[in-house]
Amino acid sequence: MRQQKTGNPVTNSAKGFNRFLPAWLSSGTLGRNTIWMFMGHGMGILIKAGYFIIIARILGPGQYGAFAGVVALISILAPFATCGSGSLLVKNVSRDHSLFRQYWGNCLLLTLVSGTLLGLLALGISGTILSHRIPLMLVLLVSVADLFFARVVDVSVQAFQAFEMVAHMARLNVVAGTFRLMGAVIVAIVVSHPTAVLWGIVYLGSSSIGAIWGLIWVSRLLGTPVLAIWRIAPEFAEGCYFSASLSAQFVYNDIDKTMLTRMGSLDAVGIYAAAYRLIDAGFIPIRSLLYAAYPRFFQHGASGISGSTRYARRLLPRSGGYGLLACTALIVFAPVVPKFLGKEYLTTVEAVRWLAPIIFFRSIHYFLADSLTGAGHQGKRTAMQAAVALLNVALNLWLIPLYSWRGAAWASLASDGSLMVGLFIIIALLFRKETKRQVLESAGNVTVEA
Repeated sequence: MRQQKTGNPVTNSAKGFNRFLPAWLSSGTLGRNTIWMFMGHGMGILIKAGYFIIIARILGPGQYGAFAGVVALISILAPFATCGSGSLLVKNVSRDHSLFRQYWGNCLLLTLVSGTLLGLLALGISGTILSHRIPLMLVLLVSVADLFFARVVDVSVQAFQAFEMVAHMARLNVVAGTFRLMGAVIVAIVVSHPTAVLWGIVYLGSSSIGAIWGLIWVSRLLGTPVLAIWRIAPEFAEGCYFSASLSAQFVYNDIDKTMLTRMGSLDAVGIYAAAYRLIDAGFIPIRSLLYAAYPRFFQHGASGISGSTRYARRLLPRSGGYGLLACTALIVFAPVVPKFLGKEYLTTVEAVRWLAPIIFFRSIHYFLADSLTGAGHQGKRTAMQAAVALLNVALNLWLIPLYSWRGAAWASLASDGSLMVGLFIIIALLFRKETKRQVLESAGNVTVEA
């Protein structure tokens, strides 16, 4: 077994990178972490933009829609592929670094077992949920890529996140994205008219390389995995809460694409999925801040909802202001989209403008949700997200047959807006309850002392 280095793993691994940074960026603050993540995500934007433009152009709306529909279905199952073990790793290891190797080993074991079982489930239900025009082979390829290999990349990123090693988080995301971009370039050069299945093969191959890279990287820097199976059962329910929360999030973000493949045309899926890609790209700066701040929500939340929301209030002005700015920019510059994707995607301009306000809603409700998680109220967060997921499905069942992708866009706006309001109400009630309890405890102490 490899001998462990002495000292704090954060300090040991970061020294090599900090000497390249000016002093104000190497102070260990949230600002430095956010900048690291933004730099990584900035590179990620360019990589994902290149990958997205290439694939959208060479596949066309129909084939790209088929691929996007399958990815949307798998993304709903994907959070359960780790059983929430990555979030448990961040929660526990951010408080006690010595636990890392045990949680790292459990993450990999649960991902292997759960990913396999969910892959079989995806193959079984795909014929019922997806259009008959979707090849089963495409479902198999995407299932292996996203239910196992992509999840290994995710838990590798979370391993670095637990130590607030954001430079490594950013670099790992960039490396994983680069392999996928390289695959897209190769397909574009070698094949004149690729199909969704061919791209699925390349997608699987590039995902596997990224996962192997992440596994080796984390194990070398932080420690090799060991199994602590006795930890799994006591924390399994909490891990399922994390998984259910993330799955619900994917439902109200992605179920509309899956439902469009069944109730609409594949061209409509391609147009709508392309617009959603741009919304996701616009949210990347906020996601950078979320990644950097996430471990600290657990630290501040140790004192209750008042601690985690106090921390969130420091971040919301920046995130909300950016959300408004990004929403405006997407509405104004939407007409340039067809110049990059091709004239087949002309309708994407309208779709982008409809979906643009989602960035503002998310720039608020993600921080509210992390406040609940950090304070130990993951169950309430999950319940709220599950309710919004059900709302989204109901709205899509009603609106998609009538208005195609426009109905899906309206359902998405209603869902994200409702989630923002619902989380705010839950936090307000918890804050009032906590404050009342503290007042009663204080009064009781005064009485005893008197």
